[in-house]
Amino acid sequence: MRIVIAPDKFKGSLDADGVAGAIAAGIASVLPDAELLLRPIADGGDGTVAAAVRAGHRPQVVATTGPDGAPVQATIAVDGATAVVELATAAGLAQAPPAPLTATTYGVGRLLVAAVDAGARRIVLGIGGSASTDGGAGMLQALGVRLLDDTGAELPHGGAALARLDRVDVGGLDARFAGVELVVASDVDNPLTGPHGAAHVFAPQKGADPDQVRQLDAALVRYAAVLRRDLGVDVAGRPGAGGAGGTAAGAMAVLGASVVSGADLVCELVGLADALAGASLAVTGEGALDAQTLHGKGPAGVAARARDAGVPCLGLAGVLRLDPAQLASAGFTAAHALAEVEPDVAVCLAEPARLLTRLAARTVPALL
Repeated sequence: MRIVIAPDKFKGSLDADGVAGAIAAGIASVLPDAELLLRPIADGGDGTVAAAVRAGHRPQVVATTGPDGAPVQATIAVDGATAVVELATAAGLAQAPPAPLTATTYGVGRLLVAAVDAGARRIVLGIGGSASTDGGAGMLQALGVRLLDDTGAELPHGGAALARLDRVDVGGLDARFAGVELVVASDVDNPLTGPHGAAHVFAPQKGADPDQVRQLDAALVRYAAVLRRDLGVDVAGRPGAGGAGGTAAGAMAVLGASVVSGADLVCELVGLADALAGASLAVTGEGALDAQTLHGKGPAGVAARARDAGVPCLGLAGVLRLDPAQLASAGFTAAHALAEVEPDVAVCLAEPARLLTRLAARTVPALL
């Protein structure tokens, strides 16, 4: 009997490895002879590099800078000509106090350079969890692109400075990137600008007040207009261009990046299809199985793949907000929440591993 355990993180309380391990412990306590295949996943944000390393990529530590310019150490994953880079490790919300107008993706560009230095010709850039709304401008500057004001001076870092952008000069772009395929892994389809764009939807989560949101959106409008004029590429309304404060837009316009579902890409990266072949059950989950789960999140990707493989799929979560019809439509055979073993939410947040172990032990045998 083979059981595939492929959960995402319980955000803020337990990473994907911890979730998978807790579920495995619960199953092993009641089904000691079961073959357990652990394939923790991510959706393009936190955990994407870790998933690549579990899939056999080699970790490489890189000295770079955070969203405030302070030195940080980040890990990329390299496998031959492919590298996986996680934006949040160099421009993440957790790395510095909120600075919505000045936070930069410059350190992300340094990670891309490190990936090319390591021999990568295909780079997967997971863009979840960003602290910036700079349209990927800092990232491009780290690659040699010049963003100039009307005096010919280089713009300082941060999204607000883009309001003064007069010209984009790509003459100094690191020539090696002409032969690199850049794939942006994202779980959002927002455009760069407007009411559903990077500033209006995501900047408040990064500390921006209403005036700063309007300032940032106007700056991104200017950025898009100059990119269109100077490079002949219109990214303002492209689905997904607003990902990571518009980082996807900069990657599209200058580096020719494509944007794909982060969850789908990670499922492929960890070899989920092969793991599911001949399996008796798949177990997945995340902190909250809710409406967002159905819009490109990892557990929905696992459930859909399990359904396609003819394998029942169990969802385990901290909180369950999907009704039976929604669960069935997404490919889940059943789903359960930690509240079934512990009604106190504070305890669930403090002790998710212990409770997941109990929940898995209670619910998995019923589906076999």
